[in-house]
Amino acid sequence: MVTGRVGRDGISAGLVRLLAVAVAVTVANLYYAQPLLDSLAADFGASQSSIGWAVTAAQAGYALGLVFLVPLRDIVRPRPLLVALTGVNAAALGTGAAAPTLAVFAVAAAVAGLASVTVTMLMAHAATLAGDDQRAGVIGTLLGGLLLGVLLARGFAGVLAGLLDWRAVYVVGAVLMTATAMILHRRLPASPRELSLSYPAQLRGVLHTTRAQPVLRWRAVNGGCAFGAFGCFWTTVTFLLAGHYQLTQLQIGAFALLGAAGAAGAVLAGRALGTRPRRQRWPVTAAISVLLVASFVPIHIGGTKLGWLVAGVLLMDAALQALNAANQAVIYDLLPHARARVSTVYATAMFVGGAVGSALGAHAYQRHGWAGVTVTAGAFALAGLGAHCAGRRHEQTRLPDRPRDDRRSRTRA
Repeated sequence: MVTGRVGRDGISAGLVRLLAVAVAVTVANLYYAQPLLDSLAADFGASQSSIGWAVTAAQAGYALGLVFLVPLRDIVRPRPLLVALTGVNAAALGTGAAAPTLAVFAVAAAVAGLASVTVTMLMAHAATLAGDDQRAGVIGTLLGGLLLGVLLARGFAGVLAGLLDWRAVYVVGAVLMTATAMILHRRLPASPRELSLSYPAQLRGVLHTTRAQPVLRWRAVNGGCAFGAFGCFWTTVTFLLAGHYQLTQLQIGAFALLGAAGAAGAVLAGRALGTRPRRQRWPVTAAISVLLVASFVPIHIGGTKLGWLVAGVLLMDAALQALNAANQAVIYDLLPHARARVSTVYATAMFVGGAVGSALGAHAYQRHGWAGVTVTAGAFALAGLGAHCAGRRHEQTRLPDRPRDDRRSRTRA
């Protein structure tokens, strides 16, 4: 049984698995609607463009939550905050399931997106609970849960909506979030707040942290560019599979599950990094960044040869998740007393990178076909490698062999 107890050895393996499941079911809320657009349009009697804007409300809510809610994790006791937001998420999903109009559904989706930033908070909280030698492995495991949640959400929603209807998807989502809130309340250990600050001071602290931590800035740019490449690819690959390869919807869904290999990449990278001296993390990340750039060579060839596309996707997703594990293993050691600030900066960079990558990918496919997509995505990955190289001197001079315990500076942060 998972006890949630944290002792000298850090966080228990059972609690890590529980948090990974919580991350997976929570991040899934952001992706349920994507395969349901036609059903939503038919039920509400709305145009596809109107439905698209309603679904975008969830992403907008998530973006606002990254900026305005995630910093709360440092200045409020984590367990009640996480449980409350998970409960709000459950209520929003239930409201969406019963929505009589598109406007009500859009508001519910926005609130659900806002509350789904518990994903980022859980990552920061797990990093705090983990021991020094555990942290990279714990982060990798939670990143694996996040990837599985993203990949499985679309397939789950499509299958369940086909068997029942789209409202059943949101009913099940609400039940899952209610169960998650109850489990977090029972299993998360009670922890004090990290900083004795007002909310406005904490928001100012996020800006100060961004300015004062060059390692965080460059790692955030690296992660944002990598996620831009990811968004560019996955936004457009459906066009290639349905058009050139003439795959069915079910076959395209099965292709998306190839990305699950990235979950294993994140877990393995986290464990490997956890056993290495911190001075080795820069060259390891550089090697992973090179692999990410290289993955777009077989992906480019995959425009005409499906086997090469499969190989490229396996390499790309594994490299991306390993890169995120490496980046977060580094940034969470920068400010042990204010990890929510660090999470806010990094997650915001990833969200912006993914959004820009998706937009540019769709434009590139329309103008230049699959070659344009691979060049654009590869350029994102190459820019991320450049950002990592630019941050080398800061990591060599700033990062200690062991993380600093800045607990004494909590009230002064």
